[in-house]
Amino acid sequence: RNENEQGLVFIGLYAMIDPPRPGVPEAVGRCQSAGIKVVMVTGDHPVTAKAIAQKVGIIGPHSQTKEQVAQLKYDGNLDRVNDDEYDAIVVPGHLLQEKLDTEAEDPQGVADFWNNALNKDNVVFARTSPQQKLLIVSAVQERGGIVAVTGDGVNDSPALKKADIGVAMGITGTEVAKEAADMILLDDNFASIVNGVEEGRIIFDNLKKSIAYTLSSNIPEIAPFLLFQTAAIPLPLSTVMILLVDLGTDLAPAISMAYEGRESDIMSRKPRNPDREKLVTWRLVSFAYLQIGMLQAIAGFYAYFTVLNGFGFR
Repeated sequence: RNENEQGLVFIGLYAMIDPPRPGVPEAVGRCQSAGIKVVMVTGDHPVTAKAIAQKVGIIGPHSQTKEQVAQLKYDGNLDRVNDDEYDAIVVPGHLLQEKLDTEAEDPQGVADFWNNALNKDNVVFARTSPQQKLLIVSAVQERGGIVAVTGDGVNDSPALKKADIGVAMGITGTEVAKEAADMILLDDNFASIVNGVEEGRIIFDNLKKSIAYTLSSNIPEIAPFLLFQTAAIPLPLSTVMILLVDLGTDLAPAISMAYEGRESDIMSRKPRNPDREKLVTWRLVSFAYLQIGMLQAIAGFYAYFTVLNGFGFR
């Protein structure tokens, strides 16, 4: 003891814990079932980060890190562990920085490191700096990922700005983080993000339904006019009747599609590819025009010619 510690008596230790919010493990599970990968990037100690990640489900109950596999199979020899033998990784900030410092001499080695780390099912980065958080976001985006970042501090603001969508905490978040973010959580609850994802998928689904319903009426409306011009049949639908169909009977059902409830598998689907699965696709157009539109046109002509047959063409 030094002179400042003389006369002191050790009484005990007082430890505090900041437990995860209720509902977070369930929200993480819903993300994973929806094909959304949850990666923890924190400034906490690696041991603390791993414990929290296991508690909320970011690291699964049956997942193993490289260190665990080495202890179980190879007496702690990390060099003997193959990349496919473990599915969880905890990367401390100092190891990440050591690897990044070699990028000038070995760029392929750094790329291989990112590929190996980010392709694991369970990923945790601990003791990270603001620059490292930014580099992690950039690495995921370079590999085709759509990145959402949550944060509340000044240190998170570069990553929030770089992400495709930055989500700041509304209660505990700093003004700098809120300015950098695209969205602010009023209740600081991760589960609200998952609810937002579900609502977004519902809206996207319902918009596609409404567009398909609206487009499907074009074929049965234009086909009678084409036959009137080419085959000289009596005009089945006049301009006023087409307006009555579009404004009188099509408008309300098309709007009602926006209030459709969720599909049972909406949170079990994988995220859509934004380059291929757009709001209006050739598949939707062919479904509306060539399938539903043709069926409606055939049914309409059947009724039309049945009436003409019963009452005559003149």
